[in-house]
Amino acid sequence: MKKKVFFICAFICITLITYAQDNYEIQVYGSQTQPKGSAMFELHSNFTFHGERTIVDGVRPSNHALHETLEITNGITNNFELGFYLFTNYTSQYSYQIIGSHIRPRIMAPLSWHLPVGLSLSTEFGYQNKYYSPDTWSIEIRPIIDKQWKNLYVSFNPTVGVALKGVDQHQAPGFEPNLKVAYQFFKNTDFGFEYYGSVGPINNFEQLPQENHALFLIYDLENNNDWEVNIGPGWGLTPATDGLVFKVLIGRKIKWAHKMHS
Repeated sequence: MKKKVFFICAFICITLITYAQDNYEIQVYGSQTQPKGSAMFELHSNFTFHGERTIVDGVRPSNHALHETLEITNGITNNFELGFYLFTNYTSQYSYQIIGSHIRPRIMAPLSWHLPVGLSLSTEFGYQNKYYSPDTWSIEIRPIIDKQWKNLYVSFNPTVGVALKGVDQHQAPGFEPNLKVAYQFFKNTDFGFEYYGSVGPINNFEQLPQENHALFLIYDLENNNDWEVNIGPGWGLTPATDGLVFKVLIGRKIKWAHKMHS
C-alpha cells in the first residue's frame, strides 16, 4: 500500500513540476521504463518528402527537411527513467542547425501491482528555436497505456501540450493523441501502424482541415536485447499535415551495471 501511495504522489508531482516540448521525434511510447543500471542510445531520423513550402508563424518550411534527434535514456530505478534529447534540422536552404533540446522524466506503475494494462507517465521540458517551432518553450504531459495480447500489441498516448512561450502561449493546452497497433506476424518481427494527431486546444478543437492527422505503416524489431529498430513511411491525412514522411529509429541498449562488474 505504501508503494502505491508513493507512486500516485510521484505521478502527480511529475505532472505538476516537470515540463516538456512537442516531440521532434516520431514515436508512440510504450509503458516500460528503462531498467535500472542500463541506458538506451537512440537516433531518430525522418525526412519530409512532401511538406510545408512556405514560412508559417515564423517557422521555416518542412519540405525536404531532414530531422535527426539524439536520445539518451538512463534507468534510475526499476520504475523511473530520465531521458535527454538533442534536436537537429537540415534543409538545403538553411543548412544544418542544432535547434534545441529537452529532458524527459518518466515513471511507471510497478509490475507487482498486476494491473490489466501497462501504465506510465512521461513529461518533457525543453526549448526549440523560433524558426523551427511556433512555441519555443513548452510542456508535454504524456500518459501511456499499453497492452500485449499474445502477438498483438496496442499503445495509446493521450498527450497534452502546453505552450509556455510562443504563438500559442495564451491558448488552452492542446490535445495530441498517438496510437500504435502492431502484430507479430513472424519471429522477432512486428508490422502495424502508428497514428499521430494534433487537434488544437482542448476547449476549442480546430476545424478538420487545420488539424494534423498522420498515419504511418511501421516495422519493429522484437525480442532483441541489444538493438531497437522502428521504420516506416507516413502519410498526412489533412491539408495541414506534411504529405509524406519516412522515419527510421535505431537504438542501442547498454547495461551499465553489467559492464561495471565484468
